[in-house]
Amino acid sequence: MLEYRAYEQIERYLNGEMAVEEQQAFEALLRTDVRLSEQVREHKQLLDSMQQYGQRQALKQKLQNIHSEMEAETMEASPNTWRVFWNRHMQTVAVAASVSLLSVFGTLWSVQQLKAPVQQQTARYVELRREVERLKKTQTAIMNGINDASKPAPRAAAFSGTGFAISADGYLVTSSHVVEGADSIMIENKAGLKYKVSEVYRDEIHDLSILKIADSTFGGFGKLPYTFKTNESELGEKVFTLGYPREDIVFGEGSLSSGSGFEGDTTSYQISIPLNPGNSGGPLLDDKGNLIGVISGKQAGQEGAAFAVKSAYLLQMINELPASTTMAPMVLPKYNSLLGNPRPQQLKKLKDYVFVVKVYN
Repeated sequence: MLEYRAYEQIERYLNGEMAVEEQQAFEALLRTDVRLSEQVREHKQLLDSMQQYGQRQALKQKLQNIHSEMEAETMEASPNTWRVFWNRHMQTVAVAASVSLLSVFGTLWSVQQLKAPVQQQTARYVELRREVERLKKTQTAIMNGINDASKPAPRAAAFSGTGFAISADGYLVTSSHVVEGADSIMIENKAGLKYKVSEVYRDEIHDLSILKIADSTFGGFGKLPYTFKTNESELGEKVFTLGYPREDIVFGEGSLSSGSGFEGDTTSYQISIPLNPGNSGGPLLDDKGNLIGVISGKQAGQEGAAFAVKSAYLLQMINELPASTTMAPMVLPKYNSLLGNPRPQQLKKLKDYVFVVKVYN
């Protein structure tokens, strides 16, 4: 019932049926409610598509009616009859033909126009997944393989990123592009703890994947030191992250540059933190130690222009996990022990819950 009322409000807003005061209140709510804003955008796209479909169907029906009239009159048509018919329908047929030609050429032009931005966006948006290069260890493994041919050579990690714990019972999150195509996945933190994990759910739209530790020796993370922020963060807020652009954990700090991400994406933030391949999937926290996002990528050619998926969409994904995953309900952290601590103390507590994600193909 609540969902129905929300869509009823959206329709009234898009149709201009709200009173001035109600419209102003609704627009103020859109600026603070990320999910409602996304629903309005999607609903507008749906209505526009339906309107265009209706126009195409009306034109098709009109042409079919003309065709039926032509067939009915063909049986007893004389030159004079055809002349009368043509004079009667000449304008309609000409308009229909023009619309058809414009539709064909318009579609071809639109496809070409759409290709260009996609190609440009692909070139300008960089996913921060990195290739792991351990030349010395690989050389050692090769030498060991030569000395003992009976032992299979160990597989090297092909790609890696960052992930972090989201519940005490072994669930983590990372960017979905980090673990895409993986045969097996391992995680390792600063303290040297290593676990095999499996991907239990993926949301490619928001570039998020939930992982679960699949190791009988795992006894739980204990209390996580951070909580999830559900409302929008303010422009200019100080933010920071921990990640693995190299084998050692790296700290990055900056500010929230924009309430929207790449190309105006309302599901993400833009942040002024210099990031490198390997940072994808890392946590983005505010000055108080609240989790506000998940690092996803950066804009090529603009140093310090990076992006993070908002935590509201991570929580939405967790709350809407399909029952088919047979996952037990997650126990999310409720107490923020980072609050009020200086940055070095915050990082000391945080680093045990941030992992390098290693993917094996």
